[in-house]
Amino acid sequence: MTINRRKKNIRQRGYHTHGWGAKKKHRGAGSRGGRGNAGTGKRGDVKKPSIWKDSKYFGRHNFKRPGLERAVKSINISNIELQFEKLVALKNIVDKSGLFEIDLGKLKYNKLLGKGKATRKYNIIVRTASTKAVSKVEAAGGKVVVEPKKEKPINNPKKPDEAKLKPEASAQKEKEPVKAETEPKK
Repeated sequence: MTINRRKKNIRQRGYHTHGWGAKKKHRGAGSRGGRGNAGTGKRGDVKKPSIWKDSKYFGRHNFKRPGLERAVKSINISNIELQFEKLVALKNIVDKSGLFEIDLGKLKYNKLLGKGKATRKYNIIVRTASTKAVSKVEAAGGKVVVEPKKEKPINNPKKPDEAKLKPEASAQKEKEPVKAETEPKK
């Protein structure tokens, strides 16, 4: 164990650049054209290629609005037709007297698109569907049942409900006794 170890800068005395290589390397931010992304403007030709590679340099990123469903997983009518036998074997399609019922929500799909031709009568239950898909399924004798969206109630604890305040104000007015004027006005 060394007790009297000399400081590094003392040991570098007599060496021209104190371990930083060339003289010009160990300066402030001026030797590199500014700190960070500084100097990337109109005449920043040296730094521009590094910006081009960075896809997140421009714009806003990593913010998702709460309550907004982002992922739309869609399926075309042609895909249902191609996978028909497989879906019947897995009991995802139920035959109800010539009408084939499919719940696309159970298959993890939330949108029906209209590519392809419906050759069978389908009763398709889905959250959303394109107008083209609905018209094609109905032309084949089937129907598309679109589930209504479940809306979440908006609760804002910072703003009191004005409707709740109005009855209280009227109740306070009723409680106050009405003062009768005893002196006539002149």
